[in-house]
Amino acid sequence: MPKKNKTVKNTPKPAESPSGPVTRDKIGLISIAVHAKPGAKQNAITVQDVSTEAVGVAIAAPPSDGEANAELVRYLSKVLELKRSEVVLDRGCKSREKIVKISGSISPEDVLERLKREVAGS
Repeated sequence: MPKKNKTVKNTPKPAESPSGPVTRDKIGLISIAVHAKPGAKQNAITVQDVSTEAVGVAIAAPPSDGEANAELVRYLSKVLELKRSEVVLDRGCKSREKIVKISGSISPEDVLERLKREVAGS
């Protein structure tokens, strides 16, 4: 007869409930969930895609040889007014769903504000 599981010990508590596509991780870096759309006519954050799951970003580079990934990092560093070295593609090199990490001195609220400002300016 299998033992009954009375309590579950060491369950990880969520550090911060994700309130959107921009969150702060355990070590203090800011993570942005991105839905990349390579092959667009121009770089842009798509209006309908600043949602609770991810930020939609149209990239004016083909999805081959890492060109779209490099362009995504360059574009986000420009929009967020950060150095390129402060914006790093963390996960999703071969996927449209990506995680970008920000190491600059900026808050998640400021990141979301700058992304929304870019949408309004488009």
